[in-house]
Order: sequence, then structure tokens, then C-alpha cells
Amino acid sequence: MKSRLGLNLFREMKLRKEKITMLTAYNAWQARMAEKAGAEMLLVGDSVGMVEHGFPDTLDVTLEMMVLHCAAVSRGSEKAFLIGDLPFLTYEVDEREAVRNAGRLVREGRVQAVKLEGGVNRFETIRAIVRAGIPVMGHVGLTPQTSIALGGYKVQGKDRESARRVLEDAMAVEKAGAFAIVLECVPSPLARLITEKLSIPTIGIGAGPDCDGQVLVLHDVLDLYGTFRPKFVKVFADGGKILLEGLEKYVSEVKQGEFPSGEHGFTMDEGLLEELK
Repeated sequence: MKSRLGLNLFREMKLRKEKITMLTAYNAWQARMAEKAGAEMLLVGDSVGMVEHGFPDTLDVTLEMMVLHCAAVSRGSEKAFLIGDLPFLTYEVDEREAVRNAGRLVREGRVQAVKLEGGVNRFETIRAIVRAGIPVMGHVGLTPQTSIALGGYKVQGKDRESARRVLEDAMAVEKAGAFAIVLECVPSPLARLITEKLSIPTIGIGAGPDCDGQVLVLHDVLDLYGTFRPKFVKVFADGGKILLEGLEKYVSEVKQGEFPSGEHGFTMDEGLLEELK
């Protein structure tokens, strides 16, 4: 049985002011690479719909899709703490359905925790899932599943009213029993204040350097997704260019008859070949 990192580690890392690293992963090979790089947390995000399935947003992602991708990430990793996103309309209807769906991600997807969006309005949902014995990571600020209601993909918390709302949402998530919280597209000073106020770790994405940890989409880190690049993304390797060059070289060598060569084939007894003739 695999021995994975536990929740106590992340509480201790916050107390030590040691940064937590989280990457998204959607299949086994991505999980292996992210874990080998040293990421303590792997998030199977509903962003899989956009970066792996070509959807325009996350709204078309189903629970069945998330179970499939979570299980693949689980098989591909050994130690990292795994979190699976609860997709749109799998936890908003009522607490019983939310617990049931969270349980599927744990039982069938083999993750250690689930993540869901919302703050004050999801207090009872988070508490119900936690009471069922399933760790929950919160997500406030820009919440992609409800971005339409927020006016699109915009920074949240820049004015007095929205800043107070983001702070209240974060505090509600902690009070409900979540073990950590993602702060997305939140002004750096506000993210710093929230990080100081909460006893649970904050994981930032577009929320500045003072969060307890950071998360980015693996495809953004390696420049695999395409031309769209949010302001908060830093490309750490030109992976798309390298992969394209390799694929172009393969196509070229096949067309020119350079691949496969003799070293890539198999031999047989020449006498047997004569018999076949």
C-alpha cells in the first residue's frame, strides 16, 4: 500500500513558513513527473476540461470524468497528497449529494481530499463533507465555475466590498473545517492578510508571494496549452516547442525513409524465410 504525505505535514509547513508546492496533474505520466519534481500536493483540477478535453471552460466536466482522471493520477504517483476537484453541480444541490459525490472521488478516484469552490455560501457543504471523514480544500476569490456571476475571469477583492467578501469567505471555509484553501486572482496584500489570519495553509494562484504555497497548471508551467497565458503564469520550460520539434522530426524521417532503420527492426532465420517463399 502506498504511503502518502499527510495533513499534519502541511500544518507544520505553515508553522515553519516552509512553502508548499502544488501542481495539477490529469494522468499517470503527469503525476509521475510532478511528484519526481518534488511537488507535495497534486491537484486533479476540473481545468482538465480545458487543457485535456478542449472545452471552452470547466462547466462541461462531469463527475465520471473526474473519477477517471483522479484514478489515473493515483496510479501514477506514490507519495504526493492527492486532491480532486468536485465539478460544477456536484455539490451545490444539497449536502447529502455533495457528500456522496465527494465519497466517489475518494473511493473510486483514490484521492485523499476534495476541493470545492465557494465560501460563506458553502459553509454547510464543507462541514458536511468534513463530518463524513473527507478532508476538504476550499477555493475563494476567482471561482471559475461561477465566473459568470463574478463578471468574468477578473481579479476579486480590489474594492472594499469585494475584499471584505473574499476575507469573509476565507474565514468561513476555515471555520467549516477545511484543511487548506486556494486563493485565486486575489490582490497580494489581501492574500497576505488572509494568510496571516488563517491557521490553515493558503495556496495561491495569482495571489502573490505571501501565501503558504503556490499552485499552477502543469500545462502552463511547461507551455503546453497554447497561446493563452494568464498574467500570473510563469513559463519554466519551453515544453511545447521541444515536443513539436520532436514530432516534426519524426514525420520528416518517416517521409524520407530514414526511420525506421535496421536497428529498430527484428531479424529472423533466413532459412525459414526461404521456406515461406
